[in-house]
This record gives sequence, C-alpha cells and structure tokens, in this order.
Amino acid sequence: MTQDELKTLVGQAALYYVEAGSIVGVGTGSTVNKFIDALAAMKDRIAGAVSSSEASTERLQALGIRVFDATEVDELAVYIDGADEIDHAGYMIKGGGAALTREKIVAAQSRQFVCIVDESKYVATLGRYPLPVEVIPMAARRIARQFAALGGTATLRLKDGVPLVTDNGQQILDVTGLKISHPLGFESQVSQWPGVVTVGVFAFQKANICLLGTPDGVKTLTF
Repeated sequence: MTQDELKTLVGQAALYYVEAGSIVGVGTGSTVNKFIDALAAMKDRIAGAVSSSEASTERLQALGIRVFDATEVDELAVYIDGADEIDHAGYMIKGGGAALTREKIVAAQSRQFVCIVDESKYVATLGRYPLPVEVIPMAARRIARQFAALGGTATLRLKDGVPLVTDNGQQILDVTGLKISHPLGFESQVSQWPGVVTVGVFAFQKANICLLGTPDGVKTLTF
C-alpha cells in the first residue's frame, strides 16, 4: 500500500469522530486534504469548519463546506490534523506546511485532537524531522544562535529563493540536530524566547487520539 493510499485511509477513518451538526476543526497538509475530501460526502450533516490555513480554507470552500472564522466559535468538539512526527505519548512536531501557529490555536480551541498520520511519522523520540519555528523576522538570527547553543542548526525556510512568509506575515526557521526527549519542558523553554511566535512542538496541545495508517489497516492509538 502506497503512502498516498495510507493517507486516504486515515482521512476517511477520521470521519468517525465528526459529530453531526458540529463545526469541525480542520488542519493543514496532504493527509488533511484527504480528510477534507472525505468530509465533503457529509457536508450537509455538519454546520461547517474552522480552518488552520488559507490553503485548507480554499479547499473546504471549493467543496461547498462553510468555513467559520475562529473568533465566531467558542469551542470545537474535535480538531483533525496531521503531524510531521508523533511519539508514544501523543506529543508531536508540526509545521511542515508553515501553518503551526493557527494549528495550535485551533487545537487549543478543541475538546479533542485526532491526529491522522501514516506509520512513517510514528517515532520513539521527537527530532528526526526538522523542527519548524515561526518567528518575527527581526529576531530570526538571534533565535538561530539560541538553537545553536542547544546543539541545533536553524535554517531560514525559503520559497522560490526568498524567505517564506506565513499566513501571519512571519518567517519559519527549520531546526535540525535536536533530540526532544522532554517535549513539555522544551516547548515551555522555546516559547519564552522573545521573537518566537510559535514552536512546532505540540506538547500542551498534544493528540488525544492517533489514527495510524499501516499496511494492515488503521490502528487507533489513545493517549
């Protein structure tokens, strides 16, 4: 079974956690796109969605699903999103699609976080995947030096040869060389650095459930 087929499998499986009549929190990325496509089949049974990115908003609207602004909704029953890595406790690295700030906001607004990934994203310790950190541009070089002091190498993310600009008008540093064995402490530490908008460790907003796509089908992990 290909990786694309595994993504389709978990995207469809996530429909089980969508409550009729509810507003669904929707993340960003290639696996989430599979969920959005599956969600279109039940669009008449939900009130709509809150999206974590402009890209997901466009895809939802193109399929006829109403998108609410996060400020219009007090609480979401469930947030469905992927991850770049997820560990045995449900802690994640996210932000490969540069939407980590809005993803973390929508996750915090939701009672339940259902993470949908293929089995290649399931790791013993976070850090193999480059850690995305959204930063205010004037602080980027200093923050890179702070990561260097921790043993990491921070690289400014580029798009078409120029610094990528997020939906929030900021930049992304991708940090390699880290082994994040204490995600809660790490997220707390980096979040306090002046100029950090959001660090891509999702420990305080960790997954409650992970739908893991494997060649043997979808495995449900509960944290």
